[in-house]
Amino acid sequence: MEKLVYLVYERPSVDPAELRRRFLDEVAPQLLTLEPHALQMDLDDEHAQLQSMVPVPSDELPVRACVSLWLDAHDGRVSYEDVLRAAGVRLAGYLVTESLFREYGDNEHSKPRDWPDGTRSPGIITLTVFDKPQGVDDETFYGHWYSHQSTMSEDMQPRARYVRNAVARAVTPGAPRLRAIVEEAWPSVEHVTNLHTFFGATSNEQLGENIRVMLDSTKLLYDPATMRNYPLSEYILKS
Repeated sequence: MEKLVYLVYERPSVDPAELRRRFLDEVAPQLLTLEPHALQMDLDDEHAQLQSMVPVPSDELPVRACVSLWLDAHDGRVSYEDVLRAAGVRLAGYLVTESLFREYGDNEHSKPRDWPDGTRSPGIITLTVFDKPQGVDDETFYGHWYSHQSTMSEDMQPRARYVRNAVARAVTPGAPRLRAIVEEAWPSVEHVTNLHTFFGATSNEQLGENIRVMLDSTKLLYDPATMRNYPLSEYILKS
């Protein structure tokens, strides 16, 4: 089985509730009819309207939806892409290797998933995409991401779920060059809007130290020119 992740770029003027309706009521049924093994959508809907820590440049279309598909083989993706291409202005698709570093219920920040397919997951998702820093080889990049960044951030931050998608290659023409597509679930909006909570700090002094630790690590992880971060709502439609 192979996993594909599609980023759907859409105009900021599209109403968040309308975008949710479009994807859940129109796009999802069409995709499910094609019988993927699994389907997940992260959407810029009315429940995810908070400022990203890394605002999208004003001359750039934002990612308004992230659609993950699990297929027998990515050779059979064309019909899925036809549906997704009609759902936004631009589509970027990637073949990825998924690492489910932390699942719901695996730590004290969340309970095991008990909500049905198609229901919005509690809390909020942050989707982060990036390429590796220039001049860094794959061994160094993946070694740092997997061996240091993941464990360090897990110890520091109150995440409910952490999905690493390592990009094998792009599968759509013109897709931005990315090495990583990361989905992090947080128990509440407060967890990503309150800096002390987000960085697991109980004092201003600890906040400063934790931010320093995080920045020291992330400068070795991504090229800042390629990093984008989007707050989204998670919908697991077929698991």
